[in-house]
Amino acid sequence: MPITFLLRRSGVAFAGLALVGTAAAEVAAVPPAVEQAARTQITRAVLEAPIRFLASDLLEGRGPGTRADEVARLYLQTRLEGLGFEPAFDRGEWQQPFDIVGIRTQLPHTWSLQGKHGLTQLTLRDDYIGTSGLQSENVSIEDAELVFVGYGIQAPEYQWDDFKGAKLAGKILVMMNNDPDWDPKLFAGKRRLYYGRWTYKYESAARQGAAGAIIIHTTPSAGYPWQVVQSSWGGEQFELPDAGEARVRLKAWATEEAARRLVQAGGFDLGNLIAAARSRSFHPVPLGVRTSIAFTNRLSKVQTANVGGLLRGSDPKLAAEVLIYSAHHDHFGIGEPDASGDRIYHGAVDNASGCAQVLAIARAFAALPERPRRSVLALFVAGEERGLLGSMYYAAHPSFPAGRIAANINIDGGSIFGRTRDVQLLSMGKSSLDAIAVAVARSQGRTVVPDQFPDRGYYYRSDQFSFASIGVPALFYSEGTDVIGRPAGWGREQHDQWELKQYHQPSDKLDGTWNFDGMIEDAQMDLMDGWLIAQADAMPSWNPGAEFEAARRRALRAAAAGN
Repeated sequence: MPITFLLRRSGVAFAGLALVGTAAAEVAAVPPAVEQAARTQITRAVLEAPIRFLASDLLEGRGPGTRADEVARLYLQTRLEGLGFEPAFDRGEWQQPFDIVGIRTQLPHTWSLQGKHGLTQLTLRDDYIGTSGLQSENVSIEDAELVFVGYGIQAPEYQWDDFKGAKLAGKILVMMNNDPDWDPKLFAGKRRLYYGRWTYKYESAARQGAAGAIIIHTTPSAGYPWQVVQSSWGGEQFELPDAGEARVRLKAWATEEAARRLVQAGGFDLGNLIAAARSRSFHPVPLGVRTSIAFTNRLSKVQTANVGGLLRGSDPKLAAEVLIYSAHHDHFGIGEPDASGDRIYHGAVDNASGCAQVLAIARAFAALPERPRRSVLALFVAGEERGLLGSMYYAAHPSFPAGRIAANINIDGGSIFGRTRDVQLLSMGKSSLDAIAVAVARSQGRTVVPDQFPDRGYYYRSDQFSFASIGVPALFYSEGTDVIGRPAGWGREQHDQWELKQYHQPSDKLDGTWNFDGMIEDAQMDLMDGWLIAQADAMPSWNPGAEFEAARRRALRAAAAGN
């Protein structure tokens, strides 16, 4: 599809950036004023200062509902106010508060499961970890049978159903992580879909009426090591208040070795079960293992909030539509200490760096001599690390109707290893936004590449997924891996090492090893992407057949009807 319709506007002098559509080519450009704002307003100092504050010990990891959370939100609010943005929410409010329920689950240190071939015991944290699926002080499961259900997926569009009508109410379902990945024509091959996310797994088990679910962790299938599961699931968990949806009583993870022992207790081999699950003809397998488990929950209700500032568009008609930049402001707060004894999960890359980039982009927009045609919303959402809670809440209570949200550009992390020849577009192939991304990157002398880690399902792991779920085309990048001045493979190696040692760990903090050059260039790219979207005559669209296309059609119809 030609993309020239995105850029047509009379009376604007264009220079520099050329966009080439798939069916036709037309030269258009980011104005010199935008290029100048990118150079002068997005600098190392502008990025580093917010990161230094948000990731400092004083902010104590920005845990949801804490005083540090309030401080972080006030900081972001006042920064937007100082840039000349206006409050984004009803009644002139800068923040969109919402309740979340904290659940601190006291699981048994040893979980005993009795099989036909013997007893197996799983040790908390070493073998299994999890949380309550119910917002109740006391939860128990009595004499439940364990059933292996393969991937735990029902996907009619792929003629795939792991349940086959089996009666699974009251059972504990044991399921694999990820989704079928051996055939490019099936579940997008190595590229993980939402079917492969742990959130889908527990939702799927709940739809079957299951009492609980155990996801088998492997580093390749999860995209991160067991220590990330421990840090993410070992402390207090947060959810939106129960709205009556189907729930399991126990949401658990088990290591691969623990799962192997578990199925052996019933007389099965885990490798054989996994092999059988790699087929449409798979049927659930009762494992001949039964268990009871009881645990208590310490419940709390706290409040957090999204923070938003709005820059009104200059076009009398298009100002009623909005481009949203988003970044999550939360992290894990204070938790289990690492080997050095540090208990603060600083969240510098994840996601103080994303907040800093959105602030820098907002600063650049505010410095322009002419505002873009569409409005621009800088949105800092809460509770991403706890299951995209803030973006889910905003998606359910948006300040603009979904059909008037042109696009979302979500920033979750930042490049700290230097400038790259490439940039990963994790949303590649999903929408017409690809063309803008390719052209802007080309203007920087860079190449857009698809997700270099497609098996990890990054697109479904951050806040752009909440926007996509209500039909909003969402642009989501990750740092490039072809680092200038470094040997081939160095960037990928650094990414893997950071994820292994620092992702969701106290060691994710600002230090002297950071190279800001790549982060600066990425933020400048996001600014230019957004300017082009905000100027376009027409809003971006999902590609035909995209999984969110139907939601977009519904949102556009509702907006046209005035809803």
